[in-house]
Amino acid sequence: MPARPDDMPARARQPIRRVPRARRSVGPALRWPKGAAPPVLVEQVRGGIVESRHRGHVVQVGADGRIERLLGDPEQVVTLRSSAKPFGLVALVESGAADRYALTPPELAILASSHSGEDLHVRTLHAIFRRAGVGQGLLACGTEGMPLDRLTAARLAGDRERPGPVRHMCSGQHAGSILLSKFRGWPLETYWEDDHPSQVAFRGAVARVFGVRPERLVTAIDGCGLLTYAFPLVEVARAYALLADPAAATGERRVLAPALTQIRDAMLAAPEMVGGTRERLDTALMKSCPGLLVAKAGMEALRGVALLPDARGPGSPAAGLALSIEDGDGYDRGSWAATVEAVRQVGALDAAALRTLATYHHPPSTDPRGRVAAEAIPRFELAPVSELV
Repeated sequence: MPARPDDMPARARQPIRRVPRARRSVGPALRWPKGAAPPVLVEQVRGGIVESRHRGHVVQVGADGRIERLLGDPEQVVTLRSSAKPFGLVALVESGAADRYALTPPELAILASSHSGEDLHVRTLHAIFRRAGVGQGLLACGTEGMPLDRLTAARLAGDRERPGPVRHMCSGQHAGSILLSKFRGWPLETYWEDDHPSQVAFRGAVARVFGVRPERLVTAIDGCGLLTYAFPLVEVARAYALLADPAAATGERRVLAPALTQIRDAMLAAPEMVGGTRERLDTALMKSCPGLLVAKAGMEALRGVALLPDARGPGSPAAGLALSIEDGDGYDRGSWAATVEAVRQVGALDAAALRTLATYHHPPSTDPRGRVAAEAIPRFELAPVSELV
């Protein structure tokens, strides 16, 4: 029997909180009409019939944070979920712990990842734990629904082996908090608690990247038990523009450049650690454009893309792109198709890259014999702002 509202935990009954508008006004001409349905980004087509539609929002900003292309509401509030991981990792790098434990680029990348739980991910995390002198038994991320990689999950099931927390997609982020706690001499067993110094440090790093005070952050609980943060979608795009070219940061964010550059370059060097070797769009996108973009998804169909200088053609400046699918996209097809199409439309994918990304650009649904029965097709134009004002 479903629980009555009075039976639900207090957190589940919390009222919806309002997140302030973007810190830099987007202007009335760029605001989505209040109450209007979001635009359709992707259609699921079977036998020429549109079965369903995925609506959402896409915004692309330049290195200066100004909106360059837009479809939908740039002030749509989203929770960062795992797309916050590269930014929170700044706390570990700035502390000196990454140097103290001699973290290699693949090891640093997995701390910013939502990995698939494959054996290469487990081996990488085990090496980190051994070097730091901590045990994987400290991980408090759980095991539900893991590993993400289907072949690995099938093998473990066949061997009657229960996956441990190290195979959870967020075990890298949790490991980062454990390493920071070990380095600083903070309690290890409670690293995941909201007020633990490691979480305060993570929170502070996110706040600095987004240009707000930590006490102003709007927080929620992520699926792995750590806090996540809410921002307008355009601010996510701006954060990823900063990740694309940290050296171009101005004002108080200039001090973030060394740490963000190290994190960005680690992710570029080891895309398979950011996602996995199979069916992971973030990894596939980065490998299709080596050294030119970083992609990081968050649950409920959010994705940030950092477009490095030259990603959109020789001499092009850095940029950031953020995309959100309204329905959460439980099948991934909507966010896959929309992301590849958006990156194509901003000029960052050539014909060869599109060919390698074909199954993500138009994700197929197959029958038991492998025949394509349906296809997710992007149906939108990411208009330059000059055409909207």
